[in-house]
Amino acid sequence: MPSLCRDCLTLTDRPVSRCPTCRSPRMVAHDELTQLSIAHMDCDAFYASVEKRDNPALRDQPVIVGGGQRGVVSTCCYIARIKGVRSAMPMFQALKLCPEAVVVKPRFAAYTEASRAIRAMMEELTPSIEPLSLDEAFLDLTGTARLHGAPPAVLLARLTKRMEDELGLTGSIGLSHNKFLAKIASDLDKPRGFSVIGMAETESFLRPKPVRVIWGVGQATQTALEQAGIRTIADLLRWDRADLTARFGSMGDRLWHLARGLDTRRVQRDERPKSISKETTFFEDTSDPDLLDGHIWRLSEQVADRAKAKRLAGRTVTLKLKKGDFQLVTRRHALSDPTQLTDRIYRAARDLFDHAGTSGPFRLIGVGISDLAPEDQADLSADLLDPTASKRAAAERATDAIRAKFGAEAIIKGRALR
Repeated sequence: MPSLCRDCLTLTDRPVSRCPTCRSPRMVAHDELTQLSIAHMDCDAFYASVEKRDNPALRDQPVIVGGGQRGVVSTCCYIARIKGVRSAMPMFQALKLCPEAVVVKPRFAAYTEASRAIRAMMEELTPSIEPLSLDEAFLDLTGTARLHGAPPAVLLARLTKRMEDELGLTGSIGLSHNKFLAKIASDLDKPRGFSVIGMAETESFLRPKPVRVIWGVGQATQTALEQAGIRTIADLLRWDRADLTARFGSMGDRLWHLARGLDTRRVQRDERPKSISKETTFFEDTSDPDLLDGHIWRLSEQVADRAKAKRLAGRTVTLKLKKGDFQLVTRRHALSDPTQLTDRIYRAARDLFDHAGTSGPFRLIGVGISDLAPEDQADLSADLLDPTASKRAAAERATDAIRAKFGAEAIIKGRALR
């Protein structure tokens, strides 16, 4: 059984408790360690880690990244998580659980910069990269051993070591034979983890797991499965494929395959995304208009920041709402021309919200843009019905320039503090 030291990258042909070279206990051993090549890399508490890296005074403090007293938690460090703080939790609830926490406003420009640096490191290993967000991605390292002179497991350990040494950020690796299992593996040993799920152990590993381990099974699907007596993967394995499909449609067919560890999806490198979106799930359902308006603004700002970072603009603005009973409401509006401006995205999303024809309470809200185009096609036409639009656009561009020079918190819109 080969084993790998994650500190000095020594690869041995037998399992050992400590590295024979550097004596580190950070060893990973598995029969298929040098044979597997599909990986998922997930940064550890990414936003909070960037904040701690950039401000060493926060290193040993519980850090919450999020809005003001009436906002929600975007993310938090592991110290805060020990106290029960979770993403999307209302800030007042988080501060009750962890009153000593340091709350910092999100700095998306800093997170995007760190994400680009990590992506550049990945590009040196393989062109087959499928980002899921700023802080996680799938990698296919099939056939890279001859090029780099080392199996994928060593390359992945080298990646996280470089991230830590050069960027001051940590990540966890999941290594397996398909995307479904690689993503599960990356969450088994956080932070600074490296977990492997081999082909030989796939069925025994999955069998006792709850169905919620399957990517895409949310609360509504889990409830429907439980009503059918399905709580674990073992329960799913007792169902025929035809019966699952008849009861749950295409989701049933997907569940039949994934319960057996079957996932034929390839790691897809898509240079131009079809859409850019951001959503948040509330810790408690809410109908508070000020809180919801603040979320629409912050989500619009995050979508705009990502569009600007990718040098793209979107013609269609989408608002997504999920009610307390899990009813999903989606509304779309086509603009006269593509945009990457927070102001235009927010105003379109806010108008969609005002005319959505539904009332809360809501458990999720999301904003996105689609019908993407290069940024040189963005915001070309003047809005004759809104003579101040050009002034707001100029102010936003000026704000972007100031933030790029002095940091994301140099200018903060009052609406973002709701």
